[in-house]
Amino acid sequence: MVNTQNVNPLKSQSLASNPAQRVREDNTTQRTEITDNLDQLLDIFPAAICTKLKEHPEKTSIIEIVMDLGRFPETRFPDRAEYLSQTPISREDLQYTIERVGIFSGDNRAGIERTLHRISAMRNRQGEIVGLTCRVGRAILGTIGTIRDLVETGKSILLLGRPGVGKTTALREIARVLADELDKRVVIIDTSNEIAGDGDIPHPAIGRARRMQVARPELQHQVMIEAVENHMPEVIVIDEIGTELEALAARTIAERGVQLVGTAHGNQIENLIKNPTLSDLVGGIQAVTLGDDEARRRGSQKTVLERKAPPTFEIAVEMLERQSWVVHPDVAETVDLLLRGQNPKPQVRTVSDEGEVTISASPPTRPLPPTLPLTSRTATPAKPRGWRASGRMQPLPNQAQTRAALNSDFEKMLDRSWHQRETFNDEMRVPGPNGEEWPVYVYPYGIGRTQLNQVIELLNLPIVLTKDMNSADAILALRSQIKNHSKLRSIAKARQLPIHAVKSGTMPQLTRTLRRLAGMEDPNEPETPDLRLFTQNGSDDEIEALEEARLAVEQIVIPKGQPVELLPRSPKVRKMQHELVEHYRLQSDSFGEEPNRRLRIYPA
Repeated sequence: MVNTQNVNPLKSQSLASNPAQRVREDNTTQRTEITDNLDQLLDIFPAAICTKLKEHPEKTSIIEIVMDLGRFPETRFPDRAEYLSQTPISREDLQYTIERVGIFSGDNRAGIERTLHRISAMRNRQGEIVGLTCRVGRAILGTIGTIRDLVETGKSILLLGRPGVGKTTALREIARVLADELDKRVVIIDTSNEIAGDGDIPHPAIGRARRMQVARPELQHQVMIEAVENHMPEVIVIDEIGTELEALAARTIAERGVQLVGTAHGNQIENLIKNPTLSDLVGGIQAVTLGDDEARRRGSQKTVLERKAPPTFEIAVEMLERQSWVVHPDVAETVDLLLRGQNPKPQVRTVSDEGEVTISASPPTRPLPPTLPLTSRTATPAKPRGWRASGRMQPLPNQAQTRAALNSDFEKMLDRSWHQRETFNDEMRVPGPNGEEWPVYVYPYGIGRTQLNQVIELLNLPIVLTKDMNSADAILALRSQIKNHSKLRSIAKARQLPIHAVKSGTMPQLTRTLRRLAGMEDPNEPETPDLRLFTQNGSDDEIEALEEARLAVEQIVIPKGQPVELLPRSPKVRKMQHELVEHYRLQSDSFGEEPNRRLRIYPA
């Protein structure tokens, strides 16, 4: 079945030779031809389902038909899904359909001879098929009118997009245009027989392009190399590059001067950058250690991420929607900008219903990937900012919304790289409620950053830890370290940086000192501690023990001036209780023998 719509005209000699094709002309010379061979797909279903589908008023818009054992048959459209009948699918129904399609290969996919339809199987633990997803394959002439000028450049092109957005359809049309209209030697690596259809004879939709089938999906990279060595192609077309071996094979092909056109998993280039398996497609990512001068000049950390090599694909196309594509004409430049925390400026190409292509050079701002919260990353300002620096800054992010778990060291380093060019200038300061200037940049010395970050995040303090003393507003150090480190005192004196000393790195002392640094300490306001600051894993037992100590202090020791004995606890929990009592500036000690050793709290 062929539908005709208005778009840029393309030659269709190969498809016109297909006897199953019927073309309806419009009043205009612009058209798109859609060949779907839908009747051949509908004939594989049992009679009841086949009749329902053929009589459906929107059958030309069907995307998939789903058959699951014991469930109602379902048909899916671009915007909805609906049941075909109220009779559950039986094993006989599944077997009827299985017998009318090709052989299921290692990736559990089959097809129908000389069509583009794809039938995918779901199996149980015994290997029996219990579900089928029958996807309608369509050849759409004119679908690449938006990027035809890029196809003709001879540069390698990578298509990105979510499943179902039309990557394979565009790939098939690109292969036909290159082979028929640009007279190039094109070889398609068709792993799942999805580009050129099932069977030994390719579908006419690929034109004069040749198709190499792959015996098993894991051998795709070998067939890619074989195609270059044996068949002298000018263009290699690959669908779904998904493994490191396939990415390496693609680089080998590109370095031999062959044009590559392929698809990969991921919606945007950022997805490939954060995927170690496929990052080589855009040049690969490596950690580079900068010298002190270079890091200071860039205003970045000493260890940054940079592109390792030229990208395998010179052009990338993000297929956001069927009629809206984002084009990166220079992938190398885009990757470099992203790694430096800057927004690239790709082209946005859209097609109207009348077939007119619109190219916009100034797309909306692309959202940056999730970033580390301000208080948990190390900030390195580009130039010193003292305690009395003035100006305004952007609001601090909501800690609960921006706190995200990073799964690996690579992810952490990559996430920090989005902000390596960030500078904390005069416009990033805001006055606090008492005239203080927030955020306060603190240089910690001899104190664990994990504890400091825990206090900062839980109390939502406007404090940023920095490794650069030139940019610090104050120094926070242990009292013992200050006594034994004359160089630290002399540097602080020369740079007029105040040193705030704490006796020990306990939570109460760190809390009081950091609140004082941020100007948030009120001596007249009774302090209600956040018990999460004193726990290690936040278990119910720890919270219960700390709540017991808090109530004892606030309801008995302070108001009545009487000592209190708590319930017996483990040594680890008793240590937490001691720290909580210290927060109230009271004394406590442990007495008794294990396992009945417990805390006694004394009034001031």
